[in-house]
Amino acid sequence: MKVILLRMKDQNFSIIRFLYFTFLTFFGSGLTPKAPGTFGSLATLPLICLFSYLNLSFTNVAIITFIIFIFACLIADYAQKKEKVMDPGWIVIDEVIGMLITWLFIFPSTSWINLFLIFGVFRFFDIIKIFPANWCDHNIKNGAGTIIDDVVSAIYAGIVVFLVNYFIPLNQ
Repeated sequence: MKVILLRMKDQNFSIIRFLYFTFLTFFGSGLTPKAPGTFGSLATLPLICLFSYLNLSFTNVAIITFIIFIFACLIADYAQKKEKVMDPGWIVIDEVIGMLITWLFIFPSTSWINLFLIFGVFRFFDIIKIFPANWCDHNIKNGAGTIIDDVVSAIYAGIVVFLVNYFIPLNQ
């Protein structure tokens, strides 16, 4: 985290830089010194609760997630070129997208047990990166590559979360 903040301080501050750091770190949650992906995933839980509170439809959440995905791919590519880094840990918008996709598999449930399940199962698949997530992680070297491995992991996590809820309803 210190290195990133020092790099930002050493270079000329710009509002564009501030905005892409804020977006990619999901309001700074990716700047934790240890386990930034875990903190980015945790920081998504209030967003899921907000979407639920606002009573957004499945379609609206899916569209918002898709828009975030498109922006994340473009902005991550721009930022990684500008900062001369590739898939740095501080970029956690991919975890946000992954958590939202995982949640869509059991939408609209926000019971505490389901939120815990979404978080734990997504983090598991994001860390172990089953094929093709591992292939995407190693072979796609641009902004989309930074994001897509988490999308694949989210699909695996979503299937598991859906199956758990199908066989053991956790909506109470």
